[in-house]
Amino acid sequence: MCRPKIGLALGSGGARGFAHLGAIKVLKEEGIPIDLIAGSSMGAMVGCFYGAGLDIDRLYKLSKAFKRKYYLDFTIPRMGFIAGTKVKELIRIFTHGKMLEQLDIPVQVVATDLMTGEKVIFDKGPIADAVRASISIPGIFVPEKLNGRLLVDGAVVDRVPVSVVKDMGADIVIAIDVSQVKTNTEITSIYDVIMQSLDIMQMELVTYRAVDSDIMIRPSVEMYSSRAFTNIDEIILIGEQETRKQISSIKKIIKEWKGLKDVNEK
Repeated sequence: MCRPKIGLALGSGGARGFAHLGAIKVLKEEGIPIDLIAGSSMGAMVGCFYGAGLDIDRLYKLSKAFKRKYYLDFTIPRMGFIAGTKVKELIRIFTHGKMLEQLDIPVQVVATDLMTGEKVIFDKGPIADAVRASISIPGIFVPEKLNGRLLVDGAVVDRVPVSVVKDMGADIVIAIDVSQVKTNTEITSIYDVIMQSLDIMQMELVTYRAVDSDIMIRPSVEMYSSRAFTNIDEIILIGEQETRKQISSIKKIIKEWKGLKDVNEK
């Protein structure tokens, strides 16, 4: 009996994206295979770390050590406040300098061409280059220049890349959205202004993608800062809890897919 290819669409969300780790851990514990991953921004980083062969326990430890001082390299703000060189080197180290095509699980990374507005999908080449482009929050990170393009955060065009993982060949798509709009939030910095604006602009699109995916998991992490990289334990735990709530639905969808496939093959 064949089984469906299961794809994860991991959304953006800054530090809230560590909830993706909790989701992946629970899926693995429940024996639900992960065949394909597409990610935007922090979802791209987590997806590539996992695809590079880092086990969940090690990723949990890594997340707790992930502090702003290790990746922030401020520059004269011409196209962004953060140069992004330090975080790019961290990504290269943690993924062992691999290319996307060398990952254990196929992972595609979403970025945005700032000049044309096009969605740019990386499926080969250096992981560090692709992820650095995908996490380049406009106005915060200096855009990544690659292949003649000026690239910024994938969330600008596709916060939760459901269509990308479908195009990769996923039969069942599990989408994880960790960047819901927090209403009446305190806005105290340019970072807050930019992140809140991006979340608001993407709100309607993500609502549509919830229908387009087979399962949409939305860990309630909006109360946590997307930039502080604190409360990581709580963020991961919420990712675990919300995924456990959906396990029976995921298993039902897999079972129904198998049954339909068996009927069609007779």
